Amino acid sequence: MWFKTITAAALGMAFGALPALAEAPAPYQVTPELEAAARQEGKVVFYTATDVAVAEKLAGLFREKYPEIQVQVERAGSERVFQRIGQEYTSGIYNADVIETSDAVHFQYFKREGWLEPMVPQVVADSWPAEEKDPDGNFAAYRAHLSVMAYRTDLLPEADAPKTWTDLLDPKYKGKMVKAHPGYSGTVMTATFVLSQTLGWDWFEKLGQQNVMQVQSSTEPPKKLAQGERALEVDGNEYNVFRLQDEGVPIKIVYPAEGTPLAVGNAAVLAEAPNKNAAKLFYAFLFSREAQQLNSDFGGLRSFHPEVKEKAGRTPLKDIKVLESDPEKLEPMIDEIKANYEKYFGT
Repeated sequence: MWFKTITAAALGMAFGALPALAEAPAPYQVTPELEAAARQEGKVVFYTATDVAVAEKLAGLFREKYPEIQVQVERAGSERVFQRIGQEYTSGIYNADVIETSDAVHFQYFKREGWLEPMVPQVVADSWPAEEKDPDGNFAAYRAHLSVMAYRTDLLPEADAPKTWTDLLDPKYKGKMVKAHPGYSGTVMTATFVLSQTLGWDWFEKLGQQNVMQVQSSTEPPKKLAQGERALEVDGNEYNVFRLQDEGVPIKIVYPAEGTPLAVGNAAVLAEAPNKNAAKLFYAFLFSREAQQLNSDFGGLRSFHPEVKEKAGRTPLKDIKVLESDPEKLEPMIDEIKANYEKYFGT
């Protein structure tokens, strides 16, 4: 299959083989002409790794503003989105208009393959940090979230709850944990990389002996906590935990002293997008204050929009020790990460 042939070595060759691209195009604003052209197309297809409930809520907000334009949300884990785009583009099939995943390496690869259409919404040009947007205008950080440890307060008393990553190796947690897989989730690929750098692979080897329930997407561990199937999650999307907390599920997040992995979800318009104008309109919408505020309020996502306000009661990002990942350093480690993970967790 296509995704098995795109190895870390192949990615490294792609990264080094092509010359630097041109500078970013001039920023664009949403104009009546763009809106009219998008309405005429009447559809936009969005491939995303964001939790489906959040993605559909966002699509609904867009449809409220543009009822003549349908939004087709295709949700899968980051690695599945990556594989699907690769399969489609190498086969000359062009279904998607806008894409988003939580693995920054994907966008470096897509960019060098020439599969992205450079475009810069005015709000991104004006307000986004330089490090959160591609200098050539191919993509920008649509969202950010943490990969967090969390536990059910009714199943695990606070006095017995872990405080650090190394606490998870205590035998008392054996058979009580759930975690997601780096071969499926871009968030967990990022988290696995930074934690292997921080704690070492021996920590993962010992964790693998703790009878940890294994799921795929980073959206799943919080759901397993909500269902009471496990008392403690090793990793999972912070935003899913926020949403469950808002629904009254007794879950508490732990931000370990060693740091918490941060995953950034980039978004882009594809070069062969079948609905060019609708894609351009939807892409600008993704970075608007209203869309970003919805992501924060309903989705629990972190935003780079300066006007977005966090919900009361959530720990501000500035108060959390964050472990950030460099995609250029992560990229050559992908095969090793997957191999080690399979060795230690048997999957």
